[in-house]
Amino acid sequence: MSASMTDTAGPSLRAPVSDAVRHDVQQSRGFAHDVWVIARRGLTHMKRQPEQLSDATIKTVVFVLLFAYVFGGAIKVPGGSYREFLMGGIFAQTLVFTAFGVALALANDRKNQAVDRFRSLPITQGAVLGGHAVASLLKSFLPITLMSLCGLIVGWRIENGLFHALIGYALMFAFAFAMIWVGILFGSLVPTPEGVTGIAFAALFPVTFVASTFVPVTSMPAGLKTIAEWNPVTTLADALRIQFGNPVTPVRSDAPWSMANPGLYTVLWIIGIVLVCSPVAIRSYQRSIAS
Repeated sequence: MSASMTDTAGPSLRAPVSDAVRHDVQQSRGFAHDVWVIARRGLTHMKRQPEQLSDATIKTVVFVLLFAYVFGGAIKVPGGSYREFLMGGIFAQTLVFTAFGVALALANDRKNQAVDRFRSLPITQGAVLGGHAVASLLKSFLPITLMSLCGLIVGWRIENGLFHALIGYALMFAFAFAMIWVGILFGSLVPTPEGVTGIAFAALFPVTFVASTFVPVTSMPAGLKTIAEWNPVTTLADALRIQFGNPVTPVRSDAPWSMANPGLYTVLWIIGIVLVCSPVAIRSYQRSIAS
């Protein structure tokens, strides 16, 4: 009788645990599936409308060729070639502009009411923003690849070995991921693509020039030099130059901590941007679609 009671009670005791586990697995699969559906939609748009990537492709090639061949002979960099110094800055500038693509994509979805259609579907919460983030991160492979190829054409070389090169590329993708959340924040706050373009350009473009993107910070006036030394775009460019074995502006003995530790300073900025921008962007997006 005790055996019978055990057999009868066993399934009933185990069933709730099994159902809970099954529900969690289904929920996690549903979120991953929904994120990928939105991301695949974004990648399909890129394939059908390649002109959307003109800013990340044509502009990148033009900047590399322009600064390498037009200004390269006039700008001197201590300890090496300006063309190798240039590439770290070009990488950094293009990664900052990663925010444009996702901001415009999200603003377009809000303008053409695609977001309203998503809300009418049985889609998991957060999948829309997650899908846009994944699609934008995958799209960032294209400009990074183009920049690398253009750099090799103009004379850029990786001088520090494969391991350090992989660290450099990993740092680039991490910074791109952080800037994607900045773009999602812009796209959640500003309702139109035109507004996103104006505000994002005004906010991000100066940041990429008051930095060691194209010239060493030592050539700047005192006030701008201080801003540039603490600008994460400067430290990202210098960190990439170090990992690739390219020329870096000599660090003074009284240089600020950011310039003495560019890699660590950049990583701290990446973590800070994601921790601050992602929850703010999510709340802003939820408020925008609820109104």
